[in-house]
Amino acid sequence: MKLAGRMARLGTEAVFEVGAKARALEAQGREVIHLEIGEPDFDTPEHVTAAGIEALRAGQTHYAAPEGLAPLREAIAAQVSRTRGIPVSPAEVIVTPGAKPIIFYTLLALAEAGDEVIYPDPGFPIYESMIDFVGAKAVPAPLREENDFRIDVDELCRKVTPRTRLIILNSPENPTGSVLSQQDLEAIATVARQHDLMILSDEIYARILYAGEPLSIASFPGLKERTIIMDGFSKIHAMTGWRLGYGVMPEELAQHMRRLMINSNSCTASFTQHAGVEALRGPQEAQTRMVAAFRERRDALVAGLRRIPGITCREPQGAFYVFPNISGYGLTSQDFADYILQRAGVAVVAGTAFGRYGEGYVRISYANSLANIERALERMAEAIAELGRP
Repeated sequence: MKLAGRMARLGTEAVFEVGAKARALEAQGREVIHLEIGEPDFDTPEHVTAAGIEALRAGQTHYAAPEGLAPLREAIAAQVSRTRGIPVSPAEVIVTPGAKPIIFYTLLALAEAGDEVIYPDPGFPIYESMIDFVGAKAVPAPLREENDFRIDVDELCRKVTPRTRLIILNSPENPTGSVLSQQDLEAIATVARQHDLMILSDEIYARILYAGEPLSIASFPGLKERTIIMDGFSKIHAMTGWRLGYGVMPEELAQHMRRLMINSNSCTASFTQHAGVEALRGPQEAQTRMVAAFRERRDALVAGLRRIPGITCREPQGAFYVFPNISGYGLTSQDFADYILQRAGVAVVAGTAFGRYGEGYVRISYANSLANIERALERMAEAIAELGRP
């Protein structure tokens, strides 16, 4: 079989490979504590599941409008208007099966071969993969520990060229848990206006925030018409398997994304959209409890990692990941992650799975119980002690 050359440019998510390694150990009778997957360990709130079941029983199993059902787009527009402080109409909303299609559609619609797209590194690996796949040039914006893993705006400015078309932002950020400040966003907004750039703002973790209120670059003067907000239901509503996401964008671009939906997915499953309406309009107590649990786990994990000699760990301000520095042990990120899995039975992800600037770090998800996190810390400490003090 002769594949198209573009397939060589298509990346993947290493977290699934880590999961496969962990399952292979479990098949041998080993116990593995899973701290690799970026998925809430909570069930979908009961009232949301009930709405999905009711929709199925009511026959909501047919094609829907490619852009999404009107009640869900209305609920999304109202929620984004309220939380971002900008006027949003349903015509500016495109509903997709998961949030990832918004990345792909944005790049297909805006980036030509040879155009440059700036993205965070370390960052969600699909950014770079999709930039490469459409034939654009991926330009990493390094996120450094000494800057709390936030984008260095001065460095970002130096990376902008006449070929720059798009900047991708993610706050709170995967894999570091960093959050861009108001000053950061103001400066990036200035860059976008000065150079006539578009912004893809990945806000999937916006409500998993441990201080302050979510802040979107779309809320800054002149940026709403330059921004595609990407969000979804997987994280805050614990709905990863429902595959329900959305983008909010200028209406003109939404019309083009509608055509991309028609040509790729046709539509998003109707019954999941009805569940999405309930997730937005129904009670939010389960979501609030989940974020409180994540905060407690974050505090325990950060404190435990800081007690291990040779590890430094910044306190994440959002999402549910920590990104500790393990460079003092003389191992690559991948070797360290493999060692921890084999020796301690704890699955974590090498920092390089999120870009070359992730070398020297690993990502640890605290989307697991507090008891399992404490057991994982004990196992890791014992295994790391065998490496010797750095």
